[in-house]
Amino acid sequence: MSNLVGVIVRFVVSAIVLMIVGFIVPGFTGLTFFSAILAAIVIAALGWVIERLFGREVSPFARGIAGFLSSAAVIYIAQWFVPGMRVTILGALLASLVIGIIDLFVPSNVMRRGTAGDRDRIGDRRD
Repeated sequence: MSNLVGVIVRFVVSAIVLMIVGFIVPGFTGLTFFSAILAAIVIAALGWVIERLFGREVSPFARGIAGFLSSAAVIYIAQWFVPGMRVTILGALLASLVIGIIDLFVPSNVMRRGTAGDRDRIGDRRD
Protein backbone atom coordinates (compact mmCIF):
# COMPACT_ATOMS: atom_id res chain seq x y z
CA MET A 1 0.00 0.00 0.00
CA SER A 2 2.82 2.44 0.82
CA ASN A 3 4.36 1.66 -2.57
CA LEU A 4 1.15 2.79 -4.27
CA VAL A 5 1.14 6.01 -2.24
CA GLY A 6 4.78 6.57 -3.24
CA VAL A 7 3.93 6.15 -6.92
CA ILE A 8 1.02 8.58 -6.64
CA VAL A 9 3.20 11.13 -4.82
CA ARG A 10 5.89 10.82 -7.52
CA PHE A 11 3.37 11.49 -10.30
CA VAL A 12 1.89 14.45 -8.45
CA VAL A 13 5.37 15.92 -7.88
CA SER A 14 6.25 15.28 -11.53
CA ALA A 15 3.03 17.01 -12.60
CA ILE A 16 3.84 20.04 -10.45
CA VAL A 17 7.36 20.18 -11.92
CA LEU A 18 5.89 20.00 -15.44
CA MET A 19 3.49 22.83 -14.64
CA ILE A 20 6.38 24.95 -13.30
CA VAL A 21 8.42 24.14 -16.40
CA GLY A 22 5.45 25.11 -18.57
CA PHE A 23 5.32 28.46 -16.80
CA ILE A 24 9.08 29.12 -17.11
CA VAL A 25 10.00 27.64 -20.50
CA PRO A 26 8.90 29.29 -23.75
CA GLY A 27 7.49 26.83 -26.26
CA PHE A 28 6.04 24.57 -23.56
CA THR A 29 2.37 25.35 -22.89
CA GLY A 30 -1.06 24.01 -22.21
CA LEU A 31 -0.77 22.09 -18.96
CA THR A 32 -3.55 22.07 -16.43
CA PHE A 33 -3.01 19.92 -13.34
CA PHE A 34 -4.84 16.94 -14.84
CA SER A 35 -3.07 17.18 -18.19
CA ALA A 36 0.23 17.49 -16.28
CA ILE A 37 -0.60 14.25 -14.42
CA LEU A 38 -1.34 12.57 -17.76
CA ALA A 39 1.89 14.03 -19.19
CA ALA A 40 3.87 12.65 -16.22
CA ILE A 41 2.39 9.21 -16.82
CA VAL A 42 3.06 9.36 -20.58
CA ILE A 43 6.63 10.61 -20.04
CA ALA A 44 7.30 7.81 -17.53
CA ALA A 45 5.90 5.20 -19.93
CA LEU A 46 7.89 6.52 -22.90
CA GLY A 47 11.03 6.68 -20.76
CA TRP A 48 10.51 3.07 -19.72
CA VAL A 49 10.13 1.99 -23.36
CA ILE A 50 13.31 3.82 -24.39
CA GLU A 51 15.21 2.30 -21.48
CA ARG A 52 14.06 -1.20 -22.43
CA LEU A 53 14.93 -0.69 -26.10
CA PHE A 54 18.27 1.11 -25.81
CA GLY A 55 19.52 0.50 -22.27
CA ARG A 56 19.86 2.62 -19.16
CA GLU A 57 22.70 4.76 -20.58
CA VAL A 58 20.42 6.21 -23.27
CA SER A 59 17.27 6.44 -21.17
CA PRO A 60 15.79 9.81 -20.18
CA PHE A 61 16.78 8.97 -16.61
CA ALA A 62 20.48 8.86 -17.49
CA ARG A 63 22.79 11.78 -16.96
CA GLY A 64 24.83 13.24 -19.76
CA ILE A 65 24.09 14.28 -23.30
CA ALA A 66 22.32 11.03 -24.30
CA GLY A 67 19.96 11.27 -21.34
CA PHE A 68 19.37 14.96 -22.01
CA LEU A 69 18.52 14.38 -25.68
CA SER A 70 16.33 11.36 -25.03
CA SER A 71 14.51 13.32 -22.32
CA ALA A 72 13.87 16.14 -24.78
CA ALA A 73 12.61 13.63 -27.37
CA VAL A 74 10.28 12.02 -24.81
CA ILE A 75 8.88 15.42 -23.81
CA TYR A 76 8.35 16.35 -27.45
CA ILE A 77 6.65 13.02 -28.28
CA ALA A 78 4.45 13.22 -25.16
CA GLN A 79 2.51 16.12 -26.66
CA TRP A 80 0.97 13.72 -29.18
CA PHE A 81 -0.61 11.74 -26.33
CA VAL A 82 -1.61 14.57 -23.96
CA PRO A 83 -4.57 16.70 -25.09
CA GLY A 84 -3.79 20.42 -24.95
CA MET A 85 -0.04 20.00 -24.40
CA ARG A 86 2.04 21.88 -26.97
CA VAL A 87 5.83 21.72 -27.09
CA THR A 88 8.23 23.05 -29.71
CA ILE A 89 11.57 21.35 -30.26
CA LEU A 90 13.33 24.25 -28.52
CA GLY A 91 10.74 24.07 -25.73
CA ALA A 92 11.45 20.35 -25.28
CA LEU A 93 15.21 20.98 -25.13
CA LEU A 94 14.77 23.80 -22.60
CA ALA A 95 12.30 21.74 -20.57
CA SER A 96 14.76 18.85 -20.50
CA LEU A 97 17.46 21.22 -19.26
CA VAL A 98 15.24 22.73 -16.55
CA ILE A 99 14.03 19.31 -15.41
CA GLY A 100 17.65 18.13 -15.28
CA ILE A 101 18.57 21.11 -13.11
CA ILE A 102 15.61 20.46 -10.82
CA ASP A 103 16.69 16.81 -10.62
CA LEU A 104 20.09 17.96 -9.33
CA PHE A 105 18.44 19.56 -6.32
CA VAL A 106 15.61 17.06 -5.85
CA PRO A 107 17.11 13.80 -7.08
CA SER A 108 14.58 11.21 -8.13
CA ASN A 109 17.06 8.43 -8.95
CA VAL A 110 16.59 7.00 -5.46
CA MET A 111 12.97 6.30 -6.35
CA ARG A 112 13.93 4.54 -9.59
CA ARG A 113 16.43 2.16 -8.05
CA GLY A 114 15.81 -0.93 -6.07
CA THR A 115 15.05 -3.73 -8.50
CA ALA A 116 17.30 -6.75 -8.68
CA GLY A 117 18.36 -5.84 -12.21
CA ASP A 118 19.56 -2.41 -11.09
CA ARG A 119 21.66 -3.89 -8.28
CA ASP A 120 23.26 -6.34 -10.70
CA ARG A 121 24.21 -3.60 -13.15
CA ILE A 122 25.55 -1.33 -10.42
CA GLY A 123 28.01 -3.97 -9.29
CA ASP A 124 26.30 -5.85 -6.48
CA ARG A 125 26.72 -9.13 -8.32
CA ARG A 126 26.59 -12.48 -6.65
CA ASP A 127 29.26 -14.70 -8.10
